[in-house]
Amino acid sequence: MTTTSGILDGAEPFSGGSGRQGVLLVHGFTGSPRSLRPWAEDLAARGYRVELPLLPGHGTRWEDMEGTDWTDWYGAVEAAFDALAAETDSVAVCALSMGGSLALELAAHRPVSALVLVNPSVGTKDPRFLVLPVLARVLRSIPAIGDDIAMPGVEEGAYARTPLKGVVSLTRLWRTVRGHLAQVTAPTLIFRSRTDHVVDPSSAALIIRDLGSHEVQEVMLEKSYHVATLDYDAPVIFAGCAEFLASRVR
Repeated sequence: MTTTSGILDGAEPFSGGSGRQGVLLVHGFTGSPRSLRPWAEDLAARGYRVELPLLPGHGTRWEDMEGTDWTDWYGAVEAAFDALAAETDSVAVCALSMGGSLALELAAHRPVSALVLVNPSVGTKDPRFLVLPVLARVLRSIPAIGDDIAMPGVEEGAYARTPLKGVVSLTRLWRTVRGHLAQVTAPTLIFRSRTDHVVDPSSAALIIRDLGSHEVQEVMLEKSYHVATLDYDAPVIFAGCAEFLASRVR
């Protein structure tokens, strides 16, 4: 269902909580704040000042994404971080999937106090991505791989189709982020699902190898698929994130 603003029901941005420590949450490609809202609400209840923006071209119609690219998505994340930093003492960033790429790019250029990433994507070994620039010239969209969730009956509300212009832009984001990983020095916690039908393990391995931070931890999730923030392991993520932030954010 679409609201009067054109935003899909449940895809609205979230803002809440109070306190001097801020947390910015970043959703994934073709997704929306719906995939991270329980996490955002959990952090707000723990006393953090929380912002979860809706990225441009997301949360409405897949056709709207065609008029945006990764710099628009990153610009929204950067603006949200700067606004939150202006009213708090520090800002940590939590993210899912492509949101992890945007969070890493942000941490390379802004004083992010800590990173918590769930199934972050910074690349792929899928050979089909090699033909995307050519395919995008003749085909607007492809069926989406959404709702990769092990728990029955749970939906993330992602687009039913994936615009290929958006995917091509995503690959450009990946290249940019990979070139800046050494500049990221924030303590980083990565949650990775053992079974993930969207992001392959090469992304986490590359982040762990190339990140400039001296503190990088990886936690395996055994019960969840890609959208783990809405899946069986969500309580593990929320509790682990809270413990990580409490010991590193002042």
